[in-house]
Amino acid sequence: QVQLVESGGGLVQAGGSLRLTCAASGSIFRINAMGWYRQAAGKKRETVAVSTSGDSTSYADSVKGRFTIFRDNAKHTVYLQMNNLVPEDTAAYYCDVVASRREGYRPRDYWGQGTQVTVSS
Repeated sequence: QVQLVESGGGLVQAGGSLRLTCAASGSIFRINAMGWYRQAAGKKRETVAVSTSGDSTSYADSVKGRFTIFRDNAKHTVYLQMNNLVPEDTAAYYCDVVASRREGYRPRDYWGQGTQVTVSS
């Protein structure tokens, strides 16, 4: 199995910064992509940022220029640096890793437990 442990959420004032961390462990052969998603109360889960194995990244329009996703491949860890936070960023943030456990195995999604980010105005 693959386990994901997230950390770094919390309460911050508007304009502040937080860094989220997601560390993957367990039986991992290859990681294809790592990303962050969020779900605000009463809303659908949305993509925040994704980093693929080719080192390409993509961001939701609402976070471009403020958030940065980066990885430490040796540690199977992905980070989300969030700057200039606004109240609309308040949500539960989830880490997603697309990985295969062994050679020849089809990659699948693994999700973290979520970490709450609350931005006060």
